[in-house]
Amino acid sequence: MRAPAILLLAAGASRRMRGADKLLMKVDDQALLARMAERALATGHPVFVTLPEGGGPRKAALAGLKVTPVAVAKPERGMSASIRAGIEALPPGTPAALIMLADMPEITTADLDTLLAASARAGHRRIIRATGEDGTPGNPVLFPARLFPALKTLKGDQGARALVKQENPLPVPLPGRHALIDLDTPEDWQAWQG
Repeated sequence: MRAPAILLLAAGASRRMRGADKLLMKVDDQALLARMAERALATGHPVFVTLPEGGGPRKAALAGLKVTPVAVAKPERGMSASIRAGIEALPPGTPAALIMLADMPEITTADLDTLLAASARAGHRRIIRATGEDGTPGNPVLFPARLFPALKTLKGDQGARALVKQENPLPVPLPGRHALIDLDTPEDWQAWQG
């Protein structure tokens, strides 16, 4: 049986960064995107990374990493376009997909392992949702294969929010605010780095 896959979403336009590309911003002298890809790869699971068509500097940032790039034809159509493309790219028989956002620098390999283990215990039948320590819903979210057909029909920039809501996900708390911190704006970056 195949292992669950990790789908790292990195095709968005970084519009709220006012000209900068948040995924190429440096954390400890490494592009954030490469840092997150390395953490995903360290789980030993296959990693698929959605990228704008052509890949550009983001694809270059992943050079040397054994990830599978997935071109997203129209990333401006929102997160759902990335999710659809990523799910379509998974090999047949993939039992689950852990969808993670590339702009969440606190997510560690241990966090990903925790979510993957929870899915295995649930027989890869339930949505597994990372939360803050206080139970606040966050990311990443792991989807069982039975929901792949629904993920392939998503539209807009809400991602899979409605699907998660109707499925009664299993919450899995991660340390601190790991599941809650994402860096969308220059102010977010400044606050996080401070």
